[in-house]
Amino acid sequence: MKRRDFVKHAAAMSALAWMPPLPEFSLHDLNWNAGQVDHILPTANHERFLIKVSLREPIQAVPVLTAGRTLVNGQKTDSQGFFWTFDVTGLQPATEYELSLTASKKPLCDSWKLKTFPAPGDLPDRLRVLIYTCAGGHDRLRAHEGRRLLSPKREKLLTRALSYRPDALIAIGDQVYWDLRGNGAARKGLSAAPPELAMPFDRDKPVVGTPNELALRDAAGPQIVPLYSTRLRSTPVFFFHDDHDYFENDEASDYFISFPPDPFNLELSRTLQSWYYPEFLPDHNRPANLGGSSAGDKAPGVSECFGTLRYGRLAELLMYDCRRFLSLKGPTGQFVPQETERWISRRVQDNEVLHTVNIPSTPMGWTAGKWGEWYPDYLNVEGKLTDQLNKPYWQSGWNSQHDRILRAISANQRKIPLMISGDLHAIGATRIQRSNMEEFSAHPVVSILAGPLGADGWPSGYRGTKPLPPKSLDVAQDIEALEENGFVLADFTPGTVEVHFFRFSPDRDSEDLIADLLPFKTLTYNRHD
Repeated sequence: MKRRDFVKHAAAMSALAWMPPLPEFSLHDLNWNAGQVDHILPTANHERFLIKVSLREPIQAVPVLTAGRTLVNGQKTDSQGFFWTFDVTGLQPATEYELSLTASKKPLCDSWKLKTFPAPGDLPDRLRVLIYTCAGGHDRLRAHEGRRLLSPKREKLLTRALSYRPDALIAIGDQVYWDLRGNGAARKGLSAAPPELAMPFDRDKPVVGTPNELALRDAAGPQIVPLYSTRLRSTPVFFFHDDHDYFENDEASDYFISFPPDPFNLELSRTLQSWYYPEFLPDHNRPANLGGSSAGDKAPGVSECFGTLRYGRLAELLMYDCRRFLSLKGPTGQFVPQETERWISRRVQDNEVLHTVNIPSTPMGWTAGKWGEWYPDYLNVEGKLTDQLNKPYWQSGWNSQHDRILRAISANQRKIPLMISGDLHAIGATRIQRSNMEEFSAHPVVSILAGPLGADGWPSGYRGTKPLPPKSLDVAQDIEALEENGFVLADFTPGTVEVHFFRFSPDRDSEDLIADLLPFKTLTYNRHD
């Protein structure tokens, strides 16, 4: 984007004045009784809710969710009755509903409110979305994995982010960390998770209905339930997966290649999602046959991997998992299937919606020399990134798909060519002006790293380098990659997108600062109408 088309602000609290932060005490709603409920995570579109609920103790009676005059029976997703899904259909757009949850006609918790999104043809004035990555982390693993932001600090960061009253929340991958065979463990026939801290998984048995079920609850529950609890019961959420959500790191060697996931890891990942956070609801512009969509064991028409946050004609955020369908086919290798790439291309070129934002789980614009990246950059023996050495098991087709997606995003001169992603445990903002032989300088693609809410095992400490621009790109960095915790708030109006960046360093900052955290920078991007 041309320099005249965006404005930078430092500590831009004034940019958030239209919706100032709520005091922390009002967010906790101490009078609201969670009762028997451990966690609630809902999602929404203009006509439907999909809500995931877990209970403190299993129940045999089928719980019932009431939304206005609509009653919906829960669908049990485990073998014991801890986890339930509620699919509420036939709702009115832009309407707030009172929800209640009962079993055997007795309330399981207090009632709460949840609102549908505007109709696809409506044009709302504003939308605010909270976006972050890498919220996972098991406190028991901290001594084994190195530094990680412990649950109480993560909860405070999320509470501060929610004080700005987002209309929706997007969590980009790495909801859990519990790698089973990475970090050299596969070569030794071991699990990467310390055995003294975990029940073992039995790869020869299904997940649900076997001891694997308890092992999954023990590994994943403490990473999700304390952080979210019921505090997001009235905020639609959009969670999707990156590598660690398949219980592996992205890595490849002669002994082990982690992706695409094998059947057992895929079953773990699908069960994790089925229990804890909602899949993506259908969107009339997203094909129902994309990979991971319309599975018979999930709510009708939902997608597990490729999703849409559609907010009237104001904004359309496209989310895509770059791990599950990764292919190892050399020059024709892909991070997402061709059908998904065609969907992305159609949506960024269509002008039905004012703002279209791409949110891939694997970021464009940065490299840390990892195997599972879009880029061939490799960390040499001197600790420097180079594209002149062969990166083992890297597929050139991944970079070709990268260029095709960037070309499609840049081609629509009317829209802001914006991407927001996660994975690299960093905060950053860059404008991609060229990739290989593709020239984007007339309409550079803006790529933002949203920041990690929880993980702080920084690439520079683990891999030997912080995220840097790949050798094959020409970029202009507005925020060089900062290896700190944080999140972004994206504010959409018909003419602009403002992205507010928040940062917190456990090495530099006192925990007390979180309660009053302000954006350290705001970048404003304007449409080209």
